Amino acid sequence: MKKLAHYLLLSAIALLCVFPFWWTLVTAISTEGNVFAFPPTFWPKAPSLENFAEVFRVIPLMTFFKNSVLIAACTVLWKLVLCSMAAYPLARMHFKGRKMVFGLILATLVLPSEVNFLVNFITVTKLSLVDTYTGVILPNIVTAVAILLLKQAFEEVPQDLIDAARVDGASEWTIFTRIMLPLIAPWLATVGILTAVEAWNEYIWPSIVMSKPDEFPLSVGVLYLRGTFGSSTRVIAAGTILTILPTLAAFLFAQRFFMRGMDGAVK
Repeated sequence: MKKLAHYLLLSAIALLCVFPFWWTLVTAISTEGNVFAFPPTFWPKAPSLENFAEVFRVIPLMTFFKNSVLIAACTVLWKLVLCSMAAYPLARMHFKGRKMVFGLILATLVLPSEVNFLVNFITVTKLSLVDTYTGVILPNIVTAVAILLLKQAFEEVPQDLIDAARVDGASEWTIFTRIMLPLIAPWLATVGILTAVEAWNEYIWPSIVMSKPDEFPLSVGVLYLRGTFGSSTRVIAAGTILTILPTLAAFLFAQRFFMRGMDGAVK
C-alpha cells in the first residue's frame, strides 16, 4: 500500500506537469471546437497540421531557429569553458581568499536575474554590442549555479589520482584538461543541458538587446504570431510546440548523462 501511494502521488505530479504541454498540443492540432472550453478538451477535434503550416507561412521560422541554435551553442560552449576553469581552482587549489571568492560567487544566487538587466544593458551599450549576438550571449556565460555544480564534481575526483599525475610530471593544465574534464563528463553534460534550455527559452534579455527582427531567436520571433493572429490561439499554440520540441528532443537524447550528473550533484 505504501508503494502504491508513492506511485499514485508520482502519477498525479506527472499529470500536472504534462497537462499544459498536452493541452497546447491538442489546441495546435485541433481545427474545431472551443479552445477555452471547461472542462478542457483532452483529445483533438478534426486533427490537422494546418496550424503548423500557417506558422511557417507567416514568420521566417527557420531563420529564428538558426539564430536560437547559434545563441544556445555559443552560450553552452563558453559557459562550460569559463565555469570549469573557475570551478577547478576553487575545488583543488589552495590560495588566499578562496573561501571569500566562493562566498561572493554564491552571494549572487540571492539576486534575481532581472536586477542585472540595467547594469548589463549599460555595459553592452558601452561596448557597442547592442543588436549583436555577443550582447545576448555575454551576460549568460558565467553563473554561480554552474560553478557550484562543477566545483562539487571536481571535489569528487580522488586526490590520489591527481597526486599520481603530478608525480609523473603532469602540469596543472594537463591534469585539468586530460584527467579532470573527462572524469566529470556527466556533470558537464548536466550544465550543458540546463544552459541550452535556459538560453533557448530566454525571452526578456534578447528582446531588450535585439531590435532587428531577422536576428531574433525563436522564443522572441514566435511571438509575432500574437500580433499577426491575435485571435488565432491555435496558430500560437502550434508555434509554441515548434519552439518546445528541439529542447525536448535534446533532453531525451542526453537524459542518461543528465541523470548521472544530477545524481553526482546531489551526493
